[in-house]
Amino acid sequence: MQGTDLLLVTPGPDLRYLIGASGESHERLTCLVLPAAGHRAPPALVVPRLEAPGFASLALDELGIEVVTWRDEEDPHLLVSDLGGGPARVGLADHMPAAHVLALRTAFPEVEQVLAGPVLRELRMRKDAAEVAELRAAGAAIDRVHARMGEFLKPGRTEAQVGADIEAAIVAEGHTGAAFVVVGSGPNGASPHHDRSDRVIESGEVVVIDIGGPLPSGYNSDCTRTYAVGAEPPAAVREAYAVLQDAQERAVRTVRPGVLAEQVDAAARELITSAGLGERFLHRTGHGIGLEVHEEPYIVAGNALALEPGMAFSVEPGVYLDGEWGARIEDIVVVTEDGCERLNTRPRDLVVL
Repeated sequence: MQGTDLLLVTPGPDLRYLIGASGESHERLTCLVLPAAGHRAPPALVVPRLEAPGFASLALDELGIEVVTWRDEEDPHLLVSDLGGGPARVGLADHMPAAHVLALRTAFPEVEQVLAGPVLRELRMRKDAAEVAELRAAGAAIDRVHARMGEFLKPGRTEAQVGADIEAAIVAEGHTGAAFVVVGSGPNGASPHHDRSDRVIESGEVVVIDIGGPLPSGYNSDCTRTYAVGAEPPAAVREAYAVLQDAQERAVRTVRPGVLAEQVDAAARELITSAGLGERFLHRTGHGIGLEVHEEPYIVAGNALALEPGMAFSVEPGVYLDGEWGARIEDIVVVTEDGCERLNTRPRDLVVL
């Protein structure tokens, strides 16, 4: 485990990946104690006694994981240290609350604490067939929401009104909720992480719609399309959008095993830069997706990771003209044995609604 003797994993996406336990960390410690192979300590799940029934349905016996409970008058962090078997280097879940991190530091005073992410990401960023099937289902579900955009996106409506309808549609189309709903109209579209506001959408404007959420399995969708509302946009918008569409297509065609993550970013960025819009492309080209909307691998300059089959990530270049308008096109792709599979299939043209 990359020189790590012990992994301590609290509730969150890593624990869900490892044992299928959903939920979040609270003030009471729940922690998977996972030793490196050959270590004398057995795997154990430390849980509060009052919460133990919630873990009864998990296949922990099949995984060889012992359930160890504790009561409120006990210190669970000391219990974890007793189970740890004298490690020298402990990997902590990346999203572990600071209250538990510091308490474990006190319980393991001579132990080096590092992040568990470098170990777990090697597993999580390579999706198996079942995970790809869930991502494929998530992609189809969010595509069905985009297919309904003509119902929601009309001149005279506010971003908030449109966003509320989209959020309901995300649930109606199979998600457990909306992780995010970006409705960026006119100048708000130039802010990549704009949410939604009371701004009224006007005819002829372009609107960035970036939406996604988890299925019951926990695997997420994420897809962005840009729409023109009520009338054709100006010629300058059409010209810049054509460059963006070509750049997104070029980046997707670049994806295959052995290509470096940074090369996919460069494929999109070079075309946009050559059109004089390089300074308008404000972010990386993509991010991994799975049990988290943003996870490894990141498609960004400087990431020399070689792509492998099963890696899933977004390809989402954008152009943003501050104070005027913005546009982004985003698909989730999965690396295959000889290229990639697009999990979003809605049209990428600048559709006028």
